[in-house]
Amino acid sequence: MMLGDLGAQVIKVERPGFGDDTRGWGPPFADDGQSAYFRSTNRNKLSIGLDLRHVDDNGLFRALLKTADVVIDNFLPSALASYGIDRGAELSANSRLIWCTISGFGPESARPGYDYVVQAESGWMAINGPEAGPPMKTGVALVDVLTGKDAAIAILAALAARAGNLASDRLLEISLMGTATSALVNVAQNVAVSGAEARRWGNAHPNLVPYQLFAAADRAFVIAVGSDSQWLSACSALGLDALSADQELRSNAGRLAHRARVVQTIADQVRMQPADVWIRRLDAARVPYGLVRTVREALTDVKVSPKTGVPPSTGGVVRYAPPDLDAHGALIRRYHWSVFDHLPILAKTDV
Repeated sequence: MMLGDLGAQVIKVERPGFGDDTRGWGPPFADDGQSAYFRSTNRNKLSIGLDLRHVDDNGLFRALLKTADVVIDNFLPSALASYGIDRGAELSANSRLIWCTISGFGPESARPGYDYVVQAESGWMAINGPEAGPPMKTGVALVDVLTGKDAAIAILAALAARAGNLASDRLLEISLMGTATSALVNVAQNVAVSGAEARRWGNAHPNLVPYQLFAAADRAFVIAVGSDSQWLSACSALGLDALSADQELRSNAGRLAHRARVVQTIADQVRMQPADVWIRRLDAARVPYGLVRTVREALTDVKVSPKTGVPPSTGGVVRYAPPDLDAHGALIRRYHWSVFDHLPILAKTDV
C-alpha cells in the first residue's frame, strides 16, 4: 500500500474464492461487506484471483512477472516451488525484477508467523504492560506495520541500485522477527551493555525520569523530559521549586537514582488541578507533554476516510479504493500491466 501511495501500480494476487484472509477479519464490516481491517491496508491496489495450481492462471502470473519491477510474496519456504515457480530463475530471466519475500521467522524457518506470535517471541511482550502485571502486546499490530515499512525501504533501495545488480542482490528477505528484534533499539542496547534482563516499566521509561503517565484531577497526560534543561523548565511549570533546587536531580542519572521520589512528588502535585492547567503551563515552558486521547479524539485531526483509511504518512496520492476480490481479474487478463491505462471505472474514486 505504501508503494501504491507513492505511485506504484500494484496488482494484488489472491486465492480465488477466499482472497486475503483479512477480508474476513471483522466486524466491523462496511455496507459492501469489506472488513475495516482489510480496508486499512489495501487501497491503491487492483485485485485478481489466481490459482497457481491451474496451468492458465500460473501462465498469467508468469506473464505478469516478465514486465514487473517488484514481486512481494509471503509464502512459506518450498510453497512457491510446489507451483513450479523458482525465484532465482525468474530473477535471472528478468534483470529488472526485484523479489521481496516476507516471512515470519526468516528463510530458514517453516513456521508461520503472525504479529502476535512474534511480539511474544521477540521480547516485546516481556517489556510491555504494568510493572507487576502480565506481559502485554501493543494495541496495534505494530510488528506487521514496521515489517511492511522495512520491506518498502528495502525495495526502494534495491530499485535505486538495481542497474547491473546480480540476481542475488535483487532477492530481499524480510521477516517479522527480524523487524521486531531490530525495533527493540535502546532496550536491546541496554541489555547488551549492562548484561541485565530488560524489565517492564509500565508507562515509565527505563532511561529517563520523568518520562511517563501522570493523573491530573480529571484525566491522564504524559510528561516527557528528555534533557536536563527541560527538567528545570518542567519544575518551574509545575511549581516544584524544591525539586529544581535539588542538585542531586540536576542530571538525568541523578533523577533515575531518585525515581520514586521524583515521580511521587510530581504525581502529588498534578492531581490537584485539571490536565488543561498543567498542559498550558508545560506548553508555555516548551516541555514535551501529551494528553491521553481516545482514537476517536485523535482522528478529529486527521481526514480519515471510512473507505480508504488514514492518509499516507509518507506523502503520495490515494487513487483507488480497496478492491473486491478479483474485481479487476477480467481487465488484467485482457491487458496485463497495461490495465492501468484502461481504468475509467476507477478514476478518482471517492476517497
